[in-house]
Order: sequence, then structure tokens, then C-alpha cells
Amino acid sequence: MNNLKIKEIIKQWMFCIIGCVLIAVGVVFFLLPLKISSGGLTGIATAFYYLFNFKMGYTILLLNIPLFLLGFFRIGKSFFLKTIFSTWFLSYLMDLLENINISLNIHDMLLASIYGGIIIGVGTSFIFLANSSTGGSELLINIILSFKKNASVSKLLWIIDSVVVLFNLIVFRQIDIGLYSFIVIYLNSKIVDLLAEGLDFSKVVYIISDNNKEISNGIMHELNKGVTGLYGRGMYEDKDMMVLLCVIRKRDVLELKRLVSRIDNKAFMIVADSTNVYGLGFENEL
Repeated sequence: MNNLKIKEIIKQWMFCIIGCVLIAVGVVFFLLPLKISSGGLTGIATAFYYLFNFKMGYTILLLNIPLFLLGFFRIGKSFFLKTIFSTWFLSYLMDLLENINISLNIHDMLLASIYGGIIIGVGTSFIFLANSSTGGSELLINIILSFKKNASVSKLLWIIDSVVVLFNLIVFRQIDIGLYSFIVIYLNSKIVDLLAEGLDFSKVVYIISDNNKEISNGIMHELNKGVTGLYGRGMYEDKDMMVLLCVIRKRDVLELKRLVSRIDNKAFMIVADSTNVYGLGFENEL
């Protein structure tokens, strides 16, 4: 293993740690005191916290166990190990911060939703950049995608979070809690779009894989992007091969990486910058 690979591994694990710290701070200090949900298992744990006085972190960890058992057989080893660590560390931090019993005395639900949503969004971006998750919705979606590859990630996430917010509404019987929870979920997704998936620039992506047909179908039907097949020849094995060419916006790179990795984790993928793109689907049309 070369030094560059070691540095990349260390960076990813550091991103997991930083992301967990930020998410824990956003939930415990900003959302939990006002019963606001950030969706996913954290939202369920918030309800259990007030209903049964269960510890947030302990509840999240228990709720993730069935997902871990199922995910072990369905997702990649590296992703799975980092997800277990991130979920455990986030749960530990939540209970630790709760026991410290520091109160910011924030009574304005709008301010708590805005700042909490931003902090959690930044933390979630670090987790995504580390190619990991904190369990819950993200892990469940990855498991669903392993069974149904053409499912829409954004739709699945909104369905799961909406069901959790509805559950919180039923528990707390306060419509404003649900409305502020949707603000948190919206801000979280937008921050992730900006930080983890990049600004609105273009990328040229080359993909070499034995599963080029399945990958190209995924790009066209899941990401709704165009893809071109270029005929090439692998000189090492001296055989013909198909090279997929795809031009996408920078914010879509992360989702494309996940799609390719899910279909063929041994695929060769080159991502290059593009300063000018002209044509249908881009602002600079001919």
C-alpha cells in the first residue's frame, strides 16, 4: 500500500470523526431540546427520548442493528466498516453531550432549525465525502438499492424522512414541530448538495468496466444523464472493450460514483475537469 493510499484512508476516517462530532452537536444542542426532528432514525430516537426517557445514542444504535445485519451481506466491506464506526461514534457522542448537560437556551424554533440544519448538513457532508454513513436512512437506502438498482435515491430519502416526521407529529401532536423539522431536512440536503457534491461545474467521466451495459442503463435511468460508448482496446490483456463517456455537473459526481461502485466496485473511473460544455442539458447551449 503506497503513501497516497494510506493518506486517503486516514483522511476518510478523520472525515468520519469530524462529521459525527458536528452531527451530534447539531442534534443535541439545537434540535433535541425543542423536539425538532432531522428525519431518519434520529427522529425516531427523539420521540423515544421524550416518550420513554431513552438515551438518544443508545436508541439509534439499537435501531441500526437490524440494518447492520442486513447490510453486511449487501454493501461493500469498506463502506460497511466505516458505517459501523460512524454510527457507534455518533451514538456515543450524543449520549456524552447529553450527559454534559450544557444548554444553549435557544427558544426560537426557527433559529434552532436553521443553525441545527446547517451544522448537521456540514457534518453529513463530511460523512459522505468519507464514503460512509451514520446508518439510518442512508444505510437503508443503500440496502434498498442493492435489491432495486433503479430506485430513486432522492425519492427514497424524502419518503423515509416524511414518514419519520409524521411519526413525530403523531407523538408530540404539534404541527409546528413537523414544519420546522422539514426546514432542517431541506437545509441538510442543500448543504450536502453544496459541500459533498460540489458547486455547479462540469466533469468529464470515463468509466471502464465489464458491466458497461448495466452502468450505462443506471446512468440514463437513475441519474437521467446521457452516456456515450467509445470503442477501445486494453493493451495489457490485448482485448477490445467499451469505454463509457459521461459529462455531468460536479454536484452529480458523488451519486455517479455510488452507482458505479454499487454495480462494479472494481470499475476503473476517471473524473476530469471541464471548463466549457456546450449543448443540450447545459446552460451554455450552442
